Amino acid sequence: MSGQSGRNQWGETVLGAGVLALALGFMGWTMGVTGGGGSHGQYKVTARFGDAGALQAGAKITISGVKIGQVAKIAIDPKTFMAVTELALNSDVAVPSDSTAKITSDGLLGGAHVAISPGGAADNLKAGSEITNTQGAVDLFGLIGQFIRPQGGAAPAASSAAPVPAATPNPATAAVPTY
Repeated sequence: MSGQSGRNQWGETVLGAGVLALALGFMGWTMGVTGGGGSHGQYKVTARFGDAGALQAGAKITISGVKIGQVAKIAIDPKTFMAVTELALNSDVAVPSDSTAKITSDGLLGGAHVAISPGGAADNLKAGSEITNTQGAVDLFGLIGQFIRPQGGAAPAASSAAPVPAATPNPATAAVPTY
């Protein structure tokens, strides 16, 4: 009977090692696909936004829909109250120095990311430089609310006379039709 339990323990050990190797392989694959391998091959630039919206550290940075980096950090400037973001860009992508950074969303309910529109300058952004042409996040729900319930604009003209309430018929004196 001890021979039977010994074989079961070895079988469980081999199966556990196989599961562990599969998990490690999957983790390595996801790190390679998502670019989670750290800051190797990246340089950091800053950008200031008037409204960061739902932007968070770790959000992707794209040019023409292709991921070229991620947001490393977001902080508030205590003097200007602007959102200061640190952007980690892949070193294999040369971004012109006059490019525009815009916070946009992945959809109506999706997360926010930074989209960069390349400029036409001959020189490129370097580590520590700042993207000065930025556009903050747009509050989509606020825009929809303004469309549905406008706050300003043409209001109905007010008359000088006080409004007269509509007369409510008294059920006791109301004429009952006869047939």
